[in-house]
Amino acid sequence: MNFKSFKTRVVKRSGREEPFSRDKVKLSIFAAAAELGGKDLKRAEKLAKEVEKTLQAAYGDRKKILAEEIGDVVEIVLIKSGHAQTAKQYILSRAARKKVADLAKQIGVVDDVGGFSLNALVVMKNKYLLKDEDGEVIETPRQMFHRVAKVLVKKEKKNKAKWLDKFLEIMVSRRFLPAGRTLTNTGTKDGQMANCFVLPMNDSVTEIFEALKESAILKKHGGSVGFSLSKIRPKGDYVSGSSGRACGPVAIMKLLNDSSDILIQHGKRRAGNMVTLNVTHPDILEFITCKEDQDVFPHINFSLAVTSKFMKAVIDNQDWPLINPRNGEVVSTLKARSILELAATYAWHNGDPGLIFIDEINKNNPTPDLGPIETVNLCGEQPLLPYEACNLGSINLTAHLKKAGVDSTLGQLWEVDWDRLAESVRIAVRMLDNVVSVSKFPLKQVSDMVLGNRKIGLGVIGWGDVLMKMGLSYKEKKARKMAEKVMQFIQQTAWETSAKLGEEKGSFPNFKGSVWDKRGYKAFRNATMTTIAPTGSISILADASYGIEPLFALSFYKEAMGGVRLPEVNQDLFRVLEHLRLVGRLTENQVGAVKKTVFKQGSIQDIEFLPKRVRDVFVTAMDINLEDHILMQAAFQKYTDNGVSKTINMPNEATVDDVIKAFILAWKMKCKGITVYRDGSRQVQVLNVGDGQDRLAKDSKDSGLRGLLNKVKSKKGQGQVKDVCPACGSKLYKAEGCSVCNNCGFSVCSV
Repeated sequence: MNFKSFKTRVVKRSGREEPFSRDKVKLSIFAAAAELGGKDLKRAEKLAKEVEKTLQAAYGDRKKILAEEIGDVVEIVLIKSGHAQTAKQYILSRAARKKVADLAKQIGVVDDVGGFSLNALVVMKNKYLLKDEDGEVIETPRQMFHRVAKVLVKKEKKNKAKWLDKFLEIMVSRRFLPAGRTLTNTGTKDGQMANCFVLPMNDSVTEIFEALKESAILKKHGGSVGFSLSKIRPKGDYVSGSSGRACGPVAIMKLLNDSSDILIQHGKRRAGNMVTLNVTHPDILEFITCKEDQDVFPHINFSLAVTSKFMKAVIDNQDWPLINPRNGEVVSTLKARSILELAATYAWHNGDPGLIFIDEINKNNPTPDLGPIETVNLCGEQPLLPYEACNLGSINLTAHLKKAGVDSTLGQLWEVDWDRLAESVRIAVRMLDNVVSVSKFPLKQVSDMVLGNRKIGLGVIGWGDVLMKMGLSYKEKKARKMAEKVMQFIQQTAWETSAKLGEEKGSFPNFKGSVWDKRGYKAFRNATMTTIAPTGSISILADASYGIEPLFALSFYKEAMGGVRLPEVNQDLFRVLEHLRLVGRLTENQVGAVKKTVFKQGSIQDIEFLPKRVRDVFVTAMDINLEDHILMQAAFQKYTDNGVSKTINMPNEATVDDVIKAFILAWKMKCKGITVYRDGSRQVQVLNVGDGQDRLAKDSKDSGLRGLLNKVKSKKGQGQVKDVCPACGSKLYKAEGCSVCNNCGFSVCSV
């Protein structure tokens, strides 16, 4: 029989069709046999041929058959061929897949693309798919992507059909995904497609409340907003024409937080704020300690804006002046190190504050003639001028690999498919540039600034997965070198594409005097090209690891509808385990022991019988020391126009001195900011202030600093906050400068 002539199409449970593939049948049979210790791929091939022969005899005159009908025939062939145990395992696997499909039907989303996990469908339903007035989903995933592509292609004057196909294919294949606001709002009445904004906050009452009003408008349309409060006069300062005194920056933070509390955005997330304060501000100590009670300011991320001069003063243990921004007068002096140590103490305490390195940010300001950059967006990865916004999207690196050689320990390895990656970057840049053109901004000042600079932020997802597939450890120098190579390639390809788009469609209006003008470019379409932003939700859509983060665990459970717990397991690890079993380096019992440990602990570092190379490659966030976290961030930052959103995860036993070291290393490595999180710090509020903090109080010229530290010591256990998702109750993980939920995709700050 000529099996190649079998042209029947297969209708999947979702309704999607695809050509019949004997290879898929073979692999499904082999997978069932492998669960029982089977190793004979040739036998699986022989059985698959028998399945196809039976199918052709029974359904040869039909143009379409159901996937369920193929499964039935596989079971019959296995039983008739004497493989009853494999048939049983195959039946169990089919039942599990059917359970997932049934759950997908319950949530009301049809996977007409194919390959989406149940969690991805839940995220799409909650965040991205259009709904009617009753909240019922009215589009499928493919229709969502088509909606986006159809709107973006309107800005193409030539070859619209070609670009429509390319825009649609790159999203359907999950090679590139635009940020959440683009997926949600494109083609709708809203039409606001940017995730992040920055607004000015000046010192008068009128300007303060105007900023509050403008931020409320932006938040209503799905944006989070960054502010610098460095121009606000300090608490208790003189106010002309009034008998009262100034409230200070922290009081304004309360206004920002409360306004976010009443604005719930699409996807059941409240609008977030980033607040920064220059380290010279007289209220810097109150600012650092404002989140002592973790229940306050839940909708605010905050960071100190520090200069290189300040960091040098810290290292040299020099005095640091606090200056009233109203009149430029020095009001007091502290040891610079005491300020950083207090910030480190509170960051150790609950993750806040972070730091932004404002000098490094302005060193890379693409439009210096428009003024200095004073602050950043919600997660710190996007430095912006007042009234600027940035449109974001991410390349899925896991979709840009091809098979390389076979390693004796790890089995099949992969390498970067550079041609495919270049093509994806070119298409993605054109798409994001079109997002700038079609987005409807609710404030004219924002529209003018966005169209004037046309900033886009192309980032990446799946880096942790890619390293495992390439056989590289997140902790190794080789991995950082590969990070530089990948990001430099993306940046250079993006720059080349923007230059060509500038010739085709015109440069951004503020091109003259920009860094691109000074570098000799004749045209350039976008003031910035690359950003590594938080990607919690779109990473779930792509079934990829978050941004450039390592994996948080090699296995965990996700809660589905009705309380059903679905295990999520790192398939690359299981692939390696199967390879080691087939080559005789692990027994079946040892493989089972590894699986049990992974399900229980999420890590393999304590399994001594596993080869060291396997343990080195399959590391999780808590298996990596803070230096290696920061060095990886710096490797990506080296070739990223804007900033890099990443969390420097630390074990629970990390000290305040470790946080200080992290702050200093990040500055030395030319990062644009840093966010740290000590595991469990938001669940247990016991603050152990050691000798370093006692020195901090003794060395300080501010007599109130010891009192602040004692205040921290005395409030153990107050305001306990657990890392629990408010949307579904699952565990939250700290990643990309934010808290993200692996289950439902909830995040205040993810794109």
